[in-house]
Amino acid sequence: MAASIVEHGEDAFRKLFKFYKRRNPPPDYSEVLNFSKPCNDKVFACELNSTPISEEDVSKAGLRPVKDWRAFGLHGYPGFIFISNPFLPGSQQYWVKQCLKIYPQKPNVCNLDMHMSSVETENIWGKSIDVIRRKGCGKREPKTLLEKLRWVTLGYHYDWNSKTYSPDHYTPFPKELHSLSHKVAAACGFPGFNAEAGILNYYRADSSLGIHVDESELDHTRPLLSFSFGQTAVFLLGGTNREDRPTAMFMNSGDVMVMSGPSRLLYHAVPCIVPAPAGSVLPPCLGQRLETEAQDDDIIQSVSEEDWEVCSWYLQTSRTAVRNQRKELKKIRRGKANQAMSVTPNVPVLNVIQVLFM
Repeated sequence: MAASIVEHGEDAFRKLFKFYKRRNPPPDYSEVLNFSKPCNDKVFACELNSTPISEEDVSKAGLRPVKDWRAFGLHGYPGFIFISNPFLPGSQQYWVKQCLKIYPQKPNVCNLDMHMSSVETENIWGKSIDVIRRKGCGKREPKTLLEKLRWVTLGYHYDWNSKTYSPDHYTPFPKELHSLSHKVAAACGFPGFNAEAGILNYYRADSSLGIHVDESELDHTRPLLSFSFGQTAVFLLGGTNREDRPTAMFMNSGDVMVMSGPSRLLYHAVPCIVPAPAGSVLPPCLGQRLETEAQDDDIIQSVSEEDWEVCSWYLQTSRTAVRNQRKELKKIRRGKANQAMSVTPNVPVLNVIQVLFM
């Protein structure tokens, strides 16, 4: 068991990370918190604020009424909120399709741009479909561009080398993702949150997210939102140093995490994707279709069977995470007049919004 091998001190975080990452023998998940059926002394119910947003507004983004959300906090982690799948039946399919088909498109930036030309990375979705269909015929084919996708950045783009955000590298942030994160943040007590930067992380079945702290933003008073779609993963939330023993919890498809206040700068990681139970392919919530016909002003729209066939194929071995943050950039001097211009951008987790695909 995890408790028997990890104590405080001597990089307790690293020990637990390696425990859950191992494959042979597989780890024991008995001590991992499961918020879909919480019964742990560490967990307590959180009361959210449904006043700022109407039921009609949240439903347009594919969310249940805020009063019906199941939100939890953890003793010892002030500012951390875990919302167990607040999405309406069928709406997750829309967000999965956006993350796989729409958000990797130019002018957004992805990991493939580092070693491929803009022509080669144009229309990642379209170039992957033919290969996917041939794979379905039993033919041995090379990996598709979708399978090679590891991350996409939105809005103010993150520089992975300098670990900074540049005000000079910006593309329009998706309106529908902005609306989703704004509604979730408002319910959690942050009505002024406006996501202007996002990181989408795409995890293969054997992937992990290393131990880190999200500290690139200049304003750490803004929350970090994470949305997760796909297979279940283990998330580790630690303390302000790696000697603090982290808490392990399951992230299921549709779950949302908000890190604010003291929890905003805590160490965290994703050591593993949990193998699907025998006989299952995708979580049941991803097999649901929209129950009602979408209206013209709804954000959520039905996903075609053809598009979902591709999404379903991808998710059988993957997971996606979306993270949204509000970014505060320093004043920058521009132009001949040398005038100061203040840029104040805002991004699960989707981290900044972060969105996790697993």
